[in-house]
Order: sequence, then C-alpha cells, then structure tokens
Amino acid sequence: MTTAAKTSILVWDLPTRVFHWALAVSFVGAWLTAESERTRDLHVMLGYTVLGLIAFRLVWGFLGTRYARFAEFVRAPSAATEYLGSLLAGQPQHHVGHNPAGALAIVLLLGLGIASGLSGWAVYEDVGGEWLEEVHELTSDAMLALVVVHIVAVVLSSLAHRENLVRAMVTGHKAGDAEAGIRRAHPILAVLVLAAVLGYWGLELADRPGPAARHAEAAAELGPGQGDKARQKDDDD
Repeated sequence: MTTAAKTSILVWDLPTRVFHWALAVSFVGAWLTAESERTRDLHVMLGYTVLGLIAFRLVWGFLGTRYARFAEFVRAPSAATEYLGSLLAGQPQHHVGHNPAGALAIVLLLGLGIASGLSGWAVYEDVGGEWLEEVHELTSDAMLALVVVHIVAVVLSSLAHRENLVRAMVTGHKAGDAEAGIRRAHPILAVLVLAAVLGYWGLELADRPGPAARHAEAAAELGPGQGDKARQKDDDD
C-alpha cells in the first residue's frame, strides 16, 4: 500500500495569523509600557487591543476554518502529557494543526489575557480595590512566562518535527496530505481585523495629549508653583 505524497497545504487562515502576530505585538508592547506613568496611555491602548483581539479569536474559534476551531484542537490535559512523552521518547506525534501541548498553551494564554485585560480595565477605571492591581500584575507576569515557554516549545517542536512552525504561522502553509488543507484563507476578514487594530491605534494616538498638555494638566491639578515639579516627575518617569 502506498502512502499519499506530502505537499504544501494551507493550514492557518489569514485572520488566525493576523490575530497571532497582532496579539504578540500588543502584549509585548503592553508589558514594556507597564511601569512608567509616561507611557500609561500606550499601555492602556495596547491592553484594550489584547482584549479586542481575544474577543475576535473566541468568535473565530467557533466560526473559523478547520484548524482555527476549538473543536479541532482543544483536548484534555492528558493529551498534552502524552504528546510531551512522545517528544521525550524521540517519536513525536505529528498534528497538522495545533499539537495538544500547544493547544493547552493557547487556552491558557486566552484565559490569562482576559483576566489581565479585565483587571487592568478595572484598575484604570478605579473599579474595585487594590487587590485588582495585584491580580493584573500576577496574570500579566504569568502570561509573559507562558509566552516564553510557548516560544521554547515551538523551537523544540520545530526541531523534533523538522518543520519551521514559525514560518508556518507567517505563510499559513505546512507539509501534509493534500486533502488535509483548508480551502480558503479569508483575506478580506484578515484585512478588516488589521484595519480595526490600526484604526483604533490611530484614533487613540491622535487623541493623546502632548508633553506640554500633560504638564499643564498636572500643574493645574497640583496647584500654583508646582508646574516644574510635575514636569520633572514626568521626565523622571
């Protein structure tokens, strides 16, 4: 009996790829701008972007193409353990879409992203107590740690399977049986998702006050004679 020849097939539709990279950029940007009052507006903007992207991914997880759907890749934790065991044994299970370990990481990332985003919104809007700030920091740090683990796992899986998984998430293509590929990349939806992200960023950045306006606002809040202190604080941040 002959086996079907492997060929380059489309696995990841374009909206899934846009979501993946936009989420990566938004989360890293939000994490880098978290500590300074000077970049607070950027931090909030990127945090809201993370929430918006996750909201889209939740919908696409039910309505999307085959390998983007939760029903295709969400499995019990035992499946991830079994997959990791196959890696250690040198006989890795091959999956056209997400492998079980990667699928578990995705579910955790989505959950942590929601928790981090909602707690961040509550802190920014001064809803609830100081404990929410602790929740926000904890979930954000946990998400960062999981991202690092995910990157390491992608590298190891790429080596084990001898396929470039990072490139696959850029091009959408992997090696597989011809009948296993998806038929449509949905480029129009991907353009709409990207346009929504960039449009939101453009509106937020256009409305963001410049340094002079921030100094004036801070001075007005502090009272007469305190403008220099406000300016110095902003420069220190």
